[in-house]
Amino acid sequence: MSHVFPRHTKAELPVAAGGDGCYLIDTQGKRYLDCGDAAVSCLGHSNPAVIEAVQKQVEQIAFAHSGFMTSEPAEALADLLLQHAPGDLDRVYFVSGGSEATEAAIKLARQYYLEIGQPERHHVIARRQSYHGNTLGALSAGGNAWRRAQFAPMLIEMTHIAPCYEYAEKPDGESSFEYGQRVANELEEEILRLGPETVMAFMAEPVVGATLGAVPAVEGYFKRVREICDQYGVLLILDEVMCGMGRTGHLFACDHDGIAPDILCIAKGLGAGYQPIGAMLCSGQIYGAIRDGSGFFQHGHTYIGHPVATAAALAVMTELTTRDLPARAGVMGEQLQSALEAAFGQHANVGDIRGRGLFRGIELVADREAKTPFDPGLGIAGKIKKAAMAEGLICYPMSGTRDGRNGDHILLAPPFIIADQQVEELVEKLARALTSVI
Repeated sequence: MSHVFPRHTKAELPVAAGGDGCYLIDTQGKRYLDCGDAAVSCLGHSNPAVIEAVQKQVEQIAFAHSGFMTSEPAEALADLLLQHAPGDLDRVYFVSGGSEATEAAIKLARQYYLEIGQPERHHVIARRQSYHGNTLGALSAGGNAWRRAQFAPMLIEMTHIAPCYEYAEKPDGESSFEYGQRVANELEEEILRLGPETVMAFMAEPVVGATLGAVPAVEGYFKRVREICDQYGVLLILDEVMCGMGRTGHLFACDHDGIAPDILCIAKGLGAGYQPIGAMLCSGQIYGAIRDGSGFFQHGHTYIGHPVATAAALAVMTELTTRDLPARAGVMGEQLQSALEAAFGQHANVGDIRGRGLFRGIELVADREAKTPFDPGLGIAGKIKKAAMAEGLICYPMSGTRDGRNGDHILLAPPFIIADQQVEELVEKLARALTSVI
């Protein structure tokens, strides 16, 4: 009997025993093509450079509390991140994961306005069907109704505007650009409704991951968002926890949209699964307000800047940048998109195949013409996950795509080292899983 508290008490899970490139191997020797571990394993499961970096760092110093000392790998990782970061991002605050990164971003935004004498700014605006993490602050920012429901009485009041979700929400007769400008302008409307002097930040994912299934914004959307934030003095927080670190073909996902945020959150691919780590990057202006004001960011966790975690992430970043793996993710992503379209483009129950780089989503529908989702009572996403595992494929099916209850999608996020034959294997195994369920 296991004494581990699992994610789902009714699930019987295989035990992971090994990793080999794009594959996980259980204790029975079964191999699973890993294309759905929440976009974490960008380098695969046996990268020798990262393994060596972790081993060396453990031998030198495993832990030093950041309240007393910094460490060489943390300093080097911050330098390397900022060397490639967009805009005027100037400081890096290391945490242990994505929820901690977005939580820190929200708190930093609030303290920034206190430091510059605008204490009335406290509102955060985010988007429906977004996901920013599971701590209470991050969950408050997230706009997924299912995840929020049972904790609603405990959540901080935040407001949510429409996502940029072209497939399901753009009406006929409206161009993609017009649609994007219209939903971006909802931000200005909400700022004016709340009172511009009370709004501190807008938070969004450049490519929405878990809750929408790899939905990128249309061209021009984020440029308009950036203009609105600048006009009203509102900080733009971009959550690249899932879509960042090369996943969409750029080291930072917002580079595709030609904008830079005031605060940026990363995790998942930063550590590639070798160590738990995330980071919040902020502009020099924000950092300067803290430095020249109280001098103390009133936040923190025991393991921030952990030497072994930052050493692992430094090795990951070195692999990503010296081997130009984000560009490879872009190329292989187009190959994956073509293979998915060839296999499922005319499928009666596939409504949309979308994404960027090696971050792809398939939205499943009961009626292709009407874009009608399946009855949520059918549990389509859960059944596909189970069927795919039986085929030796780990993917990321989710329900509630449209509104937190209705809709199903499959998220695919294979390692950047995926080869041509593994793209074929992915599609073949997914096809068999879909056939067995639908």
